[in-house]
Amino acid sequence: QVHLVESGGGLVQPGGSLRLSCAASGIIFSIYTVGWYRQVPGKQRELVAQITSGGSTNCADSVKGRFTISRDNAKNTVFLQMNGLQPEDTAVYYCNTQRRVLIDQWGQGTQVTVSS
Repeated sequence: QVHLVESGGGLVQPGGSLRLSCAASGIIFSIYTVGWYRQVPGKQRELVAQITSGGSTNCADSVKGRFTISRDNAKNTVFLQMNGLQPEDTAVYYCNTQRRVLIDQWGQGTQVTVSS
């Protein structure tokens, strides 16, 4: 089975930083485009950043300049470096491949809370 395990979330003050990790098993992660998504209760899950198998990246306008997505194929892991965190970044963060998004399969996510 495919398992994607998110970690690295926590409670930080505005302006703080976190690095999220997404460790994959049961999948050759390196060949897939992977996205980080976030969801707030009562709101639709939104795409935050993506990275392709070739390493090309894009981020949502709301996080450009603050978040960086990267991957370490040897470790079968995708990262999200989050700097300059703001209260509106508070959400559960998930990583996923496009394939799994289409079939609506998700991991547990990791909670990010930004509060003063």
